[in-house]
Amino acid sequence: MPGQCGGDGFECADLLASGFRRYNLGTGQLGHRAAAMNKSDLFRYKNLLLAKQHELTSGKSLAGSISAGGEPRGDPVDVAADETSASVQIRLRETDSRLLRAIEEALTRIRQERFGTCEECGQPISKARLEAVPWARYCRDCKEQQGSQG
Repeated sequence: MPGQCGGDGFECADLLASGFRRYNLGTGQLGHRAAAMNKSDLFRYKNLLLAKQHELTSGKSLAGSISAGGEPRGDPVDVAADETSASVQIRLRETDSRLLRAIEEALTRIRQERFGTCEECGQPISKARLEAVPWARYCRDCKEQQGSQG
């Protein structure tokens, strides 16, 4: 019915007035049910993202400090262990850097009111997925399709 969000009896104006916002499903059709995320959910996800960002930038992440280079000390086994540890630390820092970028992009999507919408299909990302991965850009189905293609 015209003026309704998804034909489920809730007027769009009522939902918007109560703090909900309508997601653009990319279809332009009124027959699709619109998913809504209220302001308290957005605030909670923003806080989750900011906490993870703080964790990564304050040195509490998986990547510890990389030992300073210099003269190798100890026997060859100790030297090999130190080199392996340094290599792992570098990879962890690279992973942290990618995660920080993903978090910053998610915070940008919150500011632009695009958070929680799949960038591939335009459908809402499930709350369960956002709880597990609040920086998620894709719904589970689209992410699985990407994994099976690569």
